[in-house]
Amino acid sequence: MSPQADKTPAHFRTITQANVPQGRKGKHRQIVSTILKDLDKLKDGSAIKVPLAELVESKEKVRSALNRATRKAGRTVATASDTNFLYVWNVRAPRKNLQS
Repeated sequence: MSPQADKTPAHFRTITQANVPQGRKGKHRQIVSTILKDLDKLKDGSAIKVPLAELVESKEKVRSALNRATRKAGRTVATASDTNFLYVWNVRAPRKNLQS
């Protein structure tokens, strides 16, 4: 029996493959990209202070998304939080001592 002979309707709608979105743009993309841009401008010894009340998702989910993005970019950052803010800062690789 050929597939065209089956007259039962499909459960889902179809679209052409050319119209399928490519790439993953998760719901945390906006906040993570904003944090990364601010980290690029951050002076050594400073941290970004992100108000938790402004986050759409929980701080744990944002922290996880930030971790994935920084690992993918080969960056090292650290985070901390209190009841009101998520703090994020760049972690610099330790300098090697060149003494003999």
